[in-house]
Order: sequence, then C-alpha cells, then structure tokens
Amino acid sequence: MPPSPDAYWLALRRVRGVGPRVYRLLLENFNSPQAVFQAGQDDLIKVGVPRITVRNILDFKDFDATEKELCELPRLGAGLIKWHDPEYPPNLRHIADPPPFLYVRGELLPDDNKCVAIVGARAASDAGKHMARRLGLELAAKGLTVVSGLARGIDSEAHLGALDGNGRTVAVMGCGIDVIYPGENRKLAESIVESGGALITELPLGTPPAAENFPGRNRILSGSCLGVIIVEAAEKSGSLITARLALEQDREVFAVPGSPLTGKARGSNRLLREGAKLVECIEDVLEELAPQMIEAGKETVGTFTPRVSAKVTAPIPAKSWDGEETDAKILLDYLKEGTKLHVDSLIEGSGLSAATVLKLLLDLELKGIVAQHPGKLFSLAHL
Repeated sequence: MPPSPDAYWLALRRVRGVGPRVYRLLLENFNSPQAVFQAGQDDLIKVGVPRITVRNILDFKDFDATEKELCELPRLGAGLIKWHDPEYPPNLRHIADPPPFLYVRGELLPDDNKCVAIVGARAASDAGKHMARRLGLELAAKGLTVVSGLARGIDSEAHLGALDGNGRTVAVMGCGIDVIYPGENRKLAESIVESGGALITELPLGTPPAAENFPGRNRILSGSCLGVIIVEAAEKSGSLITARLALEQDREVFAVPGSPLTGKARGSNRLLREGAKLVECIEDVLEELAPQMIEAGKETVGTFTPRVSAKVTAPIPAKSWDGEETDAKILLDYLKEGTKLHVDSLIEGSGLSAATVLKLLLDLELKGIVAQHPGKLFSLAHL
C-alpha cells in the first residue's frame, strides 16, 4: 500500500540534507513532496539540490514511521497544517526558511496574521512580569493575537495577559506537540487551547526541549508576527536571537526599557540603543504597526473597506451598519456626543466592556472612521 499524501510531507523533512530552505526549493519546483519522491535523479539535481541530498531522497524508505505519527495526532487532539493550506500563517509563509508544515493543537484563524510576539527573560523581575501581562492583555483587547514561547517568566505572563483580556494567544514550542515544557505550564497550555488559541511546533512527536531546538523555534515566533516586543533580556539571551531574526525577516522590533541597576535588562536596553522602538504603553506599538495591520486586515475585515489614510471626508451614517444595533453603532453614536472623548469615558458612557471598546476603537481607527489623539482621546475622524 503506497504512503498517504501527508506521510510524504513528514518523510521529506526527515531526509538528511532537506532543511526548510531545500524543502521550499523542492516545493516550488515539484509542488508536492510526493512528486519529489517520484522525481528522477537528474530532475532533482537540475533544480539545485546537492547530489548527496538527492541520493538520500531516492534511498528514503521509512514511511511506516511517518504513517504511525499521523495516526497518533488525532489522539493528541492535534493536526498538521501544510505550507499550501489556507490555515498556514501567512506572515510565516514569506520568510526565507518557513517550516514546510506545522503540528497544531487548537485552531489558527485568518485574523492571526495581525499578531505581535512578546518574549523575554525566564527569570524576570516582578515589574517585567507585570509589564508583559499588561501588554498581553491590552494587545488582546485590541483584537491582536499575542504570540509567545510558553516559557517561564515573560512568555507565560504574555499568554496569561491575553487570556485575561479574553483574546487569542498562540504558543510556539521548541519541542514536540505532545511535550509540554516547562511542565508547570501544562495548565496554561490547556487554557490556551480551550480559549480558542493554539500550540504550534515544527518538531516531530516526542522531540524533547533541547537547547538546539530553540533558535529554530524563535524564527517561527518572529516570522509569524508583525512585530516582536522584548521585555527584559540579559546580555546573552535567547530573546536577543529572536530580535535579530525579526530584523532579518523585516519585522518591527520593540523593547521595554529596564533599570540599569540590574542585569536583567542589559540586552533589551542595548536593543534600544541600536534602534529598537521604545515601548512604555500599548499605543507605542499600535502607532508603529498601524500600516502593517491595515495591510494584514484587508482580507479579514467586515463591512468597511480599510483606508490607508486616517481621515474621512464625511461622517459615517448609521445605515452603514445595516441598521443593526451593534456594539460598533453604539460606540459611534456615543462618539458623536463630544469632540474628543477619553477611552474611559467611552467605556463608561457606552456601557460596553473595556475589551470590546478597545477592540472596536482599533478596528474603527484602521478603517479611517475614528481618530486617536494624545492622552488616549478619541473622536470621529472627520472632526
């Protein structure tokens, strides 16, 4: 019996010499892993595959192991998302060395292309943890997906903050999808999945959290996102690797300033000296990422067409919302009552939750309907 199509996907990655870049080269030329295994030696050499790797492809026979792994995934509540699948993270698809497939527990959504990573020290200070949790909550409340690495310290707090904000969060793992590391984060991992988020990894089942796995994990973490926020990083920190990868992938790099009296923030402070964007509040991130979020949201927004300009030439009539008493219409009606209103006044006056108001304000701002002013003041954009 011939291998299943997905077994070919797993098998090609197990061939010695076929890393993400060679795998991508093969996909671009042969369209599917099955076609790669069915190709002749000359055809493989012709597209630029080294001869020793060609020989390894032609000699590969261990399809039973890949079939066994595929049978195990449903038992774990996991699945496989391949490079060609619509669920594959679109930002990640465009990096130089994208993983050809991802093991996923939970669900990835189209809106996850509007996501920001928060990473930092495992042995973080209380202030750093508080900042990471606050950033995670406020980003999630604005409708962005929070991505981190499920590690102790800053990563955990970022995930918890997103969950506190009833938002989405995705954990990128440096081990198999069936291996939760660190063990004390097992409950957090389950909460991420139960809340509608996801755990993802490129590594086969049973892969332990070895140190050599994490640089590869970090490229997925940064490549999935529009930007990366570093909260506390020592001089020699894995977070600095993530920042370097983000720059190579043309992503925005942000850093939270830290006290020079401890060693916990020397790395993140150095990033600031080298040009990273300083983050003291969520607005510092949103202002910088607004153009990218508009671009990322073009295929996922609702009724309104996004505009690059922050201005509109006329008020948006209520009928634009099809006459429905939606939360957005309630907020727009309340905005008409004043020239500039503080976000707290909008929350109190509209009767909507803080998370709902923050998310709606971001959506309306990206669509050119609402304008934000210094001091967390908002108005209709035409005023």
